[in-house]
Amino acid sequence: MPENKNHVQLQRSLGLYSALSLVIGTIIGSGIFFKQSSILANAHTTTMAIAAWVIGGIITLTSGLTIAEIGSLFPHTGGLYVYIEKIYGKFWGFLAGWVQIIVYGPALIASLGAYLAILIGAFFHFPRTWTPAIAIISILLISLFNLLSNRFGAALQIFTTLCKMVPIFLIIICGILFGDEHALGQVVSSGQASIGNFGVAVLATLFAYDGWILIANLGGEIKNPQKILPLAIILGTSFVLIVYVLLTVGIFKAMPANQITKLGENAAPYFAIKMFGSIGGKILNLGIIISIIGTINGKIMTFPRIMFAMARANELPFSKQLAWLHPRMFSPVVSVLTMFSFASILILFFNPDRLSEICIFSIYCFYLIAFFGLFKLRKQRKDLVRPFKVPLYPLTPIIAILGAIFVMLSEIFSDLNGVLVSFVFILIGVPVYYWKVKK
Repeated sequence: MPENKNHVQLQRSLGLYSALSLVIGTIIGSGIFFKQSSILANAHTTTMAIAAWVIGGIITLTSGLTIAEIGSLFPHTGGLYVYIEKIYGKFWGFLAGWVQIIVYGPALIASLGAYLAILIGAFFHFPRTWTPAIAIISILLISLFNLLSNRFGAALQIFTTLCKMVPIFLIIICGILFGDEHALGQVVSSGQASIGNFGVAVLATLFAYDGWILIANLGGEIKNPQKILPLAIILGTSFVLIVYVLLTVGIFKAMPANQITKLGENAAPYFAIKMFGSIGGKILNLGIIISIIGTINGKIMTFPRIMFAMARANELPFSKQLAWLHPRMFSPVVSVLTMFSFASILILFFNPDRLSEICIFSIYCFYLIAFFGLFKLRKQRKDLVRPFKVPLYPLTPIIAILGAIFVMLSEIFSDLNGVLVSFVFILIGVPVYYWKVKK
């Protein structure tokens, strides 16, 4: 990729702890607190709900292991965009990056910002009409923080990750040690158990696990990335799997299954109030606020790096500006501010939650071809030195492929219109590619 005229480069200053906090922090947001009810309702029993979390975690872990081998071969800024370009060529790599920087990344940041604003408004009793302004200001402050050296963003990520673990560990410990219910075997009285419903439950857990791949976007800023990048993905996803399962067990031990489904998204706050009194709900809400701040920070650290990498390759309009790095902070200033602008527009004029849901299909399309890409690399590039090899090959990438196919088929059957909109976003990138790249 072409360098800046002043030869300013991203700095390889992120170590294992920073990389781990990014993996854990970008996965654990609000979903683990608020999705328990819907997953349990679809799984029909607490045993099957726990199984859904385990299966979703195994699919995520096998996906992470598969990408870890590819990432160790191409430890560059841009992550999935770079991997697909290296395996399949510029066109497919461009489309993978295009979807992430134009819609998916901004939509995720915007939806998290909007949800953060709702929680902040409730915590401080602000009027509901302030929600868009609070969301934009929150994203702006986190974006400005990320204009500093990546060490500052990494420090914030470590801090918020540690903070978000406090309420999670409290729920796990108190639920498992002091809960009076049975974590296994409880049955939800309403509804019928079915394989289809269980599939919906697994799909919901996969959305809660999503975000593990974003650390790959910082491949050019990680020390010894051939070693640390795979390690961070494997340890991070394994840790989240264990935490998610234990937290689910803790909640099921503390509350009857029917009460959890009845309370819906209020199940976790009710648990906190039940265990710790009214102050417990405040502590949990504050923990979730900090959790979402950390998740937004991780996404603002990572998604603009895709934009920066594509601009360095002169693949975007205004590439010269988007590829500019601050000469002292070594941060992609214009890319970060552009991502913030896109997210703010979505908050003001669109439904970012809906857009992020719509783009799930397109992202998993590129996950899928990346997983297949490992077989292609193993067959065609035997000469490459592999710092990390996926264990239990070919079983591990096959499970990852089956998981991606499951998500895509589920999206087609449940939201065909959203899938078609996903294709529209991808297709819009085609004329941009031929105008800018092929020119």
